[in-house]
Amino acid sequence: MKLLYEKLNGRDPHEAGLSLLQKLYGAPLPEIKRTPLGKPYFPGEDVYFSISHTKNYVFCAIAENPVGIDAEELDRDIRLSLAEKFLSPGELKQFQNAPDKKRALLTFWVLKEAAGKCTGEGLQLWPNHTDFSLNDPRVRELDGCLVAVIEAL
Repeated sequence: MKLLYEKLNGRDPHEAGLSLLQKLYGAPLPEIKRTPLGKPYFPGEDVYFSISHTKNYVFCAIAENPVGIDAEELDRDIRLSLAEKFLSPGELKQFQNAPDKKRALLTFWVLKEAAGKCTGEGLQLWPNHTDFSLNDPRVRELDGCLVAVIEAL
């Protein structure tokens, strides 16, 4: 799996994401299609990708297996009351015990979004059926953003 990211610097997030994808792919991009649920893919290719952007950054992951990426800036405003709506009971307990509740909520959020992008299902089943950990090694901090990358193996 390869990951690239860069500042948007006023660029269109969609175009910036495609630019990163081009850099990671290393050849002219093949046609991009979408599944019925909207997951982008390269038809007939054994290469998978996912793109995410925040207000200031764009991120792209490419892999040999289905992959999903999501990012959130740590200074993003978020209502902590959302925890009750989208965290599973085990996640909610971790959230309640976390010293930094905002970071905890954003950690679970990026994991759930990345998982939904990886499977192609998105958040249609509402994400309170997962059992993620705040210490998940698939989450990292990059330039003030929490970034989760999940690759199906």
